[in-house]
Amino acid sequence: MRGVFHAVEAREVAFGIVPIENSYEGSINETYDLLATTTSKVCGEVTVRVRHCLIARQGTKLSQIRIVYSHPQALAQCATFLRAHRLEGVPSYDTAGSVKLVKEMQSSKVAAIASRRAARLYAMQIISEGIEATGTNYTRFLILGRKIASRSGDDKTSVIFGVEHSPGSLYRALHALANRKINLTKIESRPVKDTPWQYNFFVDFQGHVQDRVCQQALKDLQHRSTFVKMLGSYPRESSS
Repeated sequence: MRGVFHAVEAREVAFGIVPIENSYEGSINETYDLLATTTSKVCGEVTVRVRHCLIARQGTKLSQIRIVYSHPQALAQCATFLRAHRLEGVPSYDTAGSVKLVKEMQSSKVAAIASRRAARLYAMQIISEGIEATGTNYTRFLILGRKIASRSGDDKTSVIFGVEHSPGSLYRALHALANRKINLTKIESRPVKDTPWQYNFFVDFQGHVQDRVCQQALKDLQHRSTFVKMLGSYPRESSS
C-alpha cells in the first residue's frame, strides 16, 4: 500500500488506486493512516464486487492444503470458509503477491486467497471460487493523483481534521457541515500516532470544494478545529 502512495508522490505514475473500506470487514486502517501524511490528492472513487478464490499449484487438492496466505482483509472476509475446512490463515502483504509466494514455495500444502485474474497471471489452479462469507462483499477504492478533480455536479469531498480534547469539540466541528445542510457520508477516527488517546477524524461529505457552501463550511471548520487537511473533491459514485 505504501508503495502506491510513494509512486504517486514521486511522480512515477499518474494515478494510484488504494482500498479504503470493505462492506463486510469495514475500514482499511493502513490507508487512512497513509492519507494523513500524503501529498497526493483523492481524485476519484470506485466500488468493486469482491469475489475471492482459493488458489494453489496445479494438481493440488483441497484436502492437501493446510496453510492459506493472503492479505489480512481477504483472510477475514473468507474466515468462515477457512474454519469450515480447518485451514490456517497466514497474513501476507497483498492478495496477488500471496499467489506468487505460494507458487515459489512449490508445496501442495499451501494456497492463497486472491482473484481469478491473479490465478491466470501466475498460471495457478483455482481450487474453489466465491469463498467470501457473503455475496454482498464490496470494496471501495480511492483514486490518488496530484490534482483535485473538476466539479461534476455530483461530487464528494474528503478531509481530515483534529479537535481539542474537550467536551463538545467534535459536535461543534461537525456543526460547520450540519448547519449548512451538507450531507455527511462517512466519518472515521484514527489515533494520532505520537499523542496517546488523541484522534484525527476523516470525513466524507457531499459537495465539491469549489461549491460556495462547501467553501464556507470548510472555512468554518477551520475555526472550530485544531487543523484541517483537504484530501480532495471528486465525482461521487452513484452507489456511494
